[in-house]
Amino acid sequence: MMNNAVPISNYLTPGKRAHLVGIGGVSMCPLAEVLRTMGLTVQGSDASEGETVKHLRSLGIPVALGHNAENLGDCDFVVRTAAVHDSNPEIAGAAARGIPVYERAQAWGAIMRHYPNALCVSGTHGKTTTTSMCTHIFMAAEADPTVMIGGTLPLLHSGYRVGKGDTIILESCEYCNSFLSFFPTVAIILNVEADHLDFFKDLDDIKHSFRRFAELVPSNGSVIINADNEGARSVAHGLDAFTFGLSHNAECTAVNLREEKGRPVFDIQVHGEFYAHADLRVYGQHNVSNALAAASAAYVMGIPGEAVEKGLNSFTGAGRRFEYKGTYNGAEIYDDYAHHPDELHALLTTAKTLGYKRLIVAFQPHTYSRTAKLFDRFIEELKLPDQVILAEIYAAREQNTEGISSSDLCAQLPGSIYCSTLDKTAARLRDLAQPGDLLLTVGAGDIYKVGEKLAASVPFS
Repeated sequence: MMNNAVPISNYLTPGKRAHLVGIGGVSMCPLAEVLRTMGLTVQGSDASEGETVKHLRSLGIPVALGHNAENLGDCDFVVRTAAVHDSNPEIAGAAARGIPVYERAQAWGAIMRHYPNALCVSGTHGKTTTTSMCTHIFMAAEADPTVMIGGTLPLLHSGYRVGKGDTIILESCEYCNSFLSFFPTVAIILNVEADHLDFFKDLDDIKHSFRRFAELVPSNGSVIINADNEGARSVAHGLDAFTFGLSHNAECTAVNLREEKGRPVFDIQVHGEFYAHADLRVYGQHNVSNALAAASAAYVMGIPGEAVEKGLNSFTGAGRRFEYKGTYNGAEIYDDYAHHPDELHALLTTAKTLGYKRLIVAFQPHTYSRTAKLFDRFIEELKLPDQVILAEIYAAREQNTEGISSSDLCAQLPGSIYCSTLDKTAARLRDLAQPGDLLLTVGAGDIYKVGEKLAASVPFS
C-alpha cells in the first residue's frame, strides 16, 4: 500500500477527477458509480472489454482498454484494484508525476464515512451469502441501501447497487488487511479460521487482524459475533459484542428448528423474545447461522422483524453458492464457490443429506499456498463424496513456489481421479454421470465452466 501524506477523503469532493485502474472489476465498477454520484469526474482503464466496462460507458464514464500512463490525463488521484501492482504503467506514471495512488479499500473506507450506517460483513467464509441476506432484508425494509458484494446476487442482477438511503452494506475481506481501511458502525464477524496464509503468518496473526477490525467500531456501534465459532469468540474477548448462534447463551438464536423439503425453517429469538420467522430457500445449518447473523444486524440497526422475514424468505442464494446449472444424463448439476476446508465441509455434508444416489464432486483447489498449508484438511473433507475428480490448482495471483499439484491430493484419496485440464475434467464428469446423481463443481476459480459445458452439452476437446 502506498503511503500518501494526504488522506483520500480530501479528494472525495465534487469536481475532483478520479482515475480507476481496473475499473471493470467487481468492486471497482460500483466504486466508479458511487464517486460519480458524489459529484466527482470519473474515468478509468481496464485490461479488456466486458459487461461492466460497457455499463460504465453507458453512464458516460470513459474507459480506456489496456494500461498506459497516458490514460491518466489530468486526473487528481488514482485508485487501483488489488490485482494492480506498482509496476503497472499507470501506477508508475502516477508516481512519476506525483499523483497520489490509493487502494480500493481506502476509497470504500472513506466513502463509508458519508453514511450514518455502515454494515461490514467479515469472516473467513460465509461473507457473500450473509451480505446478500442483509441486502434482501434492507431492501425489504425499503432502506434503499448502497451495496457491495463479492459475487452476483439475482435480486440486484449484479454484485452491487448504488442507493440513496443512509445505509451502506459491504462484504469485508481480511486479505491484505483490506478491511482495516473501513469505518464500520456495525461489524459482523462470522468466523475466524486459518486462511490466506500467503499473507498472514498464522492463525494468531489472522485473529489479531480481526481484533483490529472489531475495534474500528465506535462505542455507539455494534460488533456482532458468532457464539458458535471459537475464533470469533476469542477475537471479541472483552468487547461488548452482540452474539448470534445455535448455542443457548447467544442473544440471537434459532428455536423450533426443523426441515421442510430439506430446507431450514425456524423462529428467530432475540433475548428470548420472538423477532421473526425464517422459512429459508437455501440448504444447510451453515445458512441458519448466516441468517442469524443477518437478522442480528437488522435487529441492532432497528429493522422490523417483518422485513427480516420477507428478506430471508425471498433469498434463493448468491451466484456460485450451490447454484443450479442444469442436468446431464439424468444427473443434476450444481456449482459452488467453496475453496476452504470449512466451506467444503458445510457444502458436502449438506449435499449428502439431499437424497441423491451419488455425490460426485469435481474440485479445483484455489491457490498453491492454500492447498499446501491446508493439505490435510482438504484430504479429510474430500473423503466425503462418493467420487472425487481433482482439477489442477487454480493459480490466481500466485506462482507455484510450493511445487504442489492436485495430483498430490489425488495420491492421498483412493479412487479419486486427477485431470490436468478443465476439458478432461468435464469429460470424466460426463462419463460418470448417471440418473439420480448430484454433480458438484466446486472451487473459487473457473471450475464452473465444467458444469456449464456439461449442462449445455457442448462438445469437449
